[in-house]
Amino acid sequence: MVTEFFLLGFSSLGEIQLALFVVFLFLYLVILSGNVTIVSVIRQDQSLHTPMYFFLGILSTSETFYTFVILPKMLINLLSVAQTICFICCAIQMFFFLGFAITNCLLLGVMGYDRYAAICHPLHYPILMNWQVCGKLATACGIGGFLASLTIVNLVFSLPFCGANKINHYFCDISPVIHLACTNTDVHEFVIFICGVLVLVVPFLFICVSYSCILRTILKIPSAEGRRKAFSTCASHLTVVIVHYGCASYIYLRPTANYVSSKDRLVTVTYTIVTPLLNPMVYSLRNKDVQVALRKVLGKKASVQLYN
Repeated sequence: MVTEFFLLGFSSLGEIQLALFVVFLFLYLVILSGNVTIVSVIRQDQSLHTPMYFFLGILSTSETFYTFVILPKMLINLLSVAQTICFICCAIQMFFFLGFAITNCLLLGVMGYDRYAAICHPLHYPILMNWQVCGKLATACGIGGFLASLTIVNLVFSLPFCGANKINHYFCDISPVIHLACTNTDVHEFVIFICGVLVLVVPFLFICVSYSCILRTILKIPSAEGRRKAFSTCASHLTVVIVHYGCASYIYLRPTANYVSSKDRLVTVTYTIVTPLLNPMVYSLRNKDVQVALRKVLGKKASVQLYN
């Protein structure tokens, strides 16, 4: 029986691994600093204490833990010879990775509903999205994400692993791990596919319906400035949604037999590194409210330091 796995990762790239280490380390530091900055600004600035920024803060926190589950181990493996991970550690990594990833998918769906309520029903918005509702929605996203993750991880690691133990990936993802099982996995793959549809397709369709209603409402706004402001509040969310759901759907809504290592690793890098990087970049650089709040918070800190 397999007691540990070898993560092949980027070992086929040879000397390029050192350059990849530098690039990925830089991106990881940018992701951490960006998400921590967003959470800190939202906490400190009273003008951002609204449902939209509440969910953005939750998403940034989840993205931070999401990358922490994968990237430190990947960075260590880029510099080490023995790129191993124990059987239990592999299951734990998959559990937390999927838990935070699914939570992010559900949060993006909730953020779409928040924009729908704010633009299509502005008068009822304080009732539809009061703080009690926001808390329940955020809690439901977390519980739903980790329950789905527990189901998938239990399905994968209930399979017998008695031969090959080389994972052709840089972390314990579903397809490369289940590909090593020494038994027929058709039933398990079908159940995992259904879970993928529930956590990817259903929220994405919900977001599409929400934004179709939002678009109709925006086009009815008489002033060009009002339309521009409404579009700007939705553009950043839509950018993250398209990249996140597009890449994740490409990887997880296909049979394991169609797993192509090199191409899939490139797409996986997109939603494990680029999407968490995109989140703080898009929401901070394109969002005027966050920019103003950031300057305000930095101004306060600078004045405190001068006073001291």
